[in-house]
Amino acid sequence: MTDHAHPLDLSISEYVSGRQIQEILHFTTNKGLLGIFATGAVLSRDRLAKEDYIEHIYTPNCSDRLKDAAWTDYVNLSISRVNGRMLGVSKTWHATEDVWWAILSFDASLLVHPGVHFTTTNNTYSACVQRGIGVNSLAALFADSVEWGRYGSRFHRNSRMPASWTTDPQAEVLYPQQVPIGTLRAIYVREEEHIDTIRGWFPLFPKISPVPVEYKPEVFQ
Repeated sequence: MTDHAHPLDLSISEYVSGRQIQEILHFTTNKGLLGIFATGAVLSRDRLAKEDYIEHIYTPNCSDRLKDAAWTDYVNLSISRVNGRMLGVSKTWHATEDVWWAILSFDASLLVHPGVHFTTTNNTYSACVQRGIGVNSLAALFADSVEWGRYGSRFHRNSRMPASWTTDPQAEVLYPQQVPIGTLRAIYVREEEHIDTIRGWFPLFPKISPVPVEYKPEVFQ
């Protein structure tokens, strides 16, 4: 499939395959990851706040969600690469805490599930974000040019970009309510010492089937 294919003629699964999209990513703190292990699910912010069991380890990735308050019952995901801008900002909120980061890699089949919304840029950029469901909305994330932020700023595709990368690295997949943990394929860490920590959690939380835990500092860039 080329960039000029007509997405209307394709299913989401065909479009995903044509773009060689292999994984959907979600970054979280070690405390958030422990909460995921404890509940056996990746919950939306709304549902996470209701889980008494993990109240003492709940550390939101984002300090507030006022700019996208209507979407707090969705889990924010990225296609093929993390939103490095958002990850960088999130680090500053927990700079003085005993917090480190992990990235969860999910199977790309998530994109075909019902109720999944696609946004061309950060969902909080209400003035310019294009948001929707279906293959046309997914294809919009890979347009030649995507507006983001304010003042007409745009990201442009170039020949060096992998086909699986969205045009704007801040593009989002909004998954309703909770991400099925059975679609988890791997967990990436930036420090090798965290591999054994995470591996040690699997026997303690049988709801989570063991997956590879890999040292991949490059995916945090």
